[in-house]
Amino acid sequence: MIRMGPHTGRSEPARGHADEGHVEDQEAIDLAADWSDISQGLRKDLGHQLYSQWIRPIQLGSFCKESGTLHLFLPTEFSANWVQDRFHDRLSLAWKIARGEVRNVKIGVHPGRRKLADLDLRGEDGFGHRAANDGPPGGALAKLAMESIGDDGFTSSVGLDPSLTFAAFVAGTTNVLAKNAAERMAKAEKPQFSPLYLKAATGHGKTHLLHAIGHAYLQAHPRARIFYCSAERFMVEFVSALKSNAMIEFKARLRGFDLLLVDDIQFIIGKASAQEELLYTIDALLAEGKRLVFAADRAPQALDGVEPRLLSRLSMGLVADIQPADIELRRAILQSKLTRFAPLEVPADVIEFLARTINRNVRELVGGLNKLIAYAQLTGQEVSLQLAEEQLTDILSANRRRITIDEIQRTVCQFYRIDRAEMSSKRRARAVVRPRQVAMYLAKVLTPRSYPEIGRKFGGRDHSTVIHAVRLIEDLRKRDADMDGDVRSLLRQLEN
Repeated sequence: MIRMGPHTGRSEPARGHADEGHVEDQEAIDLAADWSDISQGLRKDLGHQLYSQWIRPIQLGSFCKESGTLHLFLPTEFSANWVQDRFHDRLSLAWKIARGEVRNVKIGVHPGRRKLADLDLRGEDGFGHRAANDGPPGGALAKLAMESIGDDGFTSSVGLDPSLTFAAFVAGTTNVLAKNAAERMAKAEKPQFSPLYLKAATGHGKTHLLHAIGHAYLQAHPRARIFYCSAERFMVEFVSALKSNAMIEFKARLRGFDLLLVDDIQFIIGKASAQEELLYTIDALLAEGKRLVFAADRAPQALDGVEPRLLSRLSMGLVADIQPADIELRRAILQSKLTRFAPLEVPADVIEFLARTINRNVRELVGGLNKLIAYAQLTGQEVSLQLAEEQLTDILSANRRRITIDEIQRTVCQFYRIDRAEMSSKRRARAVVRPRQVAMYLAKVLTPRSYPEIGRKFGGRDHSTVIHAVRLIEDLRKRDADMDGDVRSLLRQLEN
């Protein structure tokens, strides 16, 4: 008698119960392999933060061949309900594609897992220890903390991304104030300011610093109760508690945390009742010397629809602005990421090209590097400037601001304090020639114009004159620190 494995199609001789055990083991391995493929696909579709918070905690359960039902388990009822509401259809479709015999996907909490409601109301486990990252359980806020119960009875937060630490944060002139303030907030001694308000556009590192504060504070205070959430999630839980008449539990749990980290606070705009609750929570935590950190894509004063009292609380501590990364910081960030890909070689001109071209935000910059290296590894090609230009066209086109030769000439003339007409004149005085050569060099670096086209914009000069100017400035930048400083300053002005 020959039995066919349902997933692999391999033939296996039946040898009683021992063989059945082998088949079951093989099926479990096949299910795990399918789940690995599915989860990686979801990671690409959803992004790192959503994947880490909701998909990564999923554990495979049993699969019933007769009903075609596959069970997936999450650590808490709240997370199971959240995934059920938002990702059930996507998970079902992915499993049906990967394994046709899966007809139903059920999402729930493992029946053998200890529930949060079973914990002692004093916030202690069965051994009399207070749990890290936990306060008294109960009501809607028992769900808020996004906790899972480990074998030792302790709770641990899965809201913090383990990769987002201070060690992984690259500091530069544009973000050093925010980083130093974040590190001070996480230290054991009481900070000089609270709350800390991090202001930055999308992709510039404010969320990274929020997570880093959480990790560092927990390291300094192992029994600390930490809560990290987005303002949107705060709103969801607030409404849920309101509807289920669990506001007392909601308030008690929220005010029991030692460190409160709230991201994207701009999304609480216009929600009067939630604003009031957040206001009272801030007052209660500050009165007890607790720490609060908020992050948003705009300054507190620019938050429309926020009542004045809450606005004053958000801005009463320190508002740390994170500016867009300059080219030096973008280079440093790329270099810091290269260690993950050793021994793969990434030429210096590719790093310079990415740092100079992808300038909208750090997230796109790192994403571009990852995409380029992944393509090179999967196809067996060497990383090169040509490959970068071919494979990153979508990112590059989104970042490339149209800089004109006229704009370059005007900026150079203002910088060197010469008349604009000198760009096209025949004068050979050094005070005029050198700025003109710098402008030609910048025109070649920052625009797609050819040498003859650039020459025509500089009084009809021959293309060989432009080539000479470009090579001369390149050489001077290597030998003359003042010239390199001038060019860097002009590049910053034009790119920003």
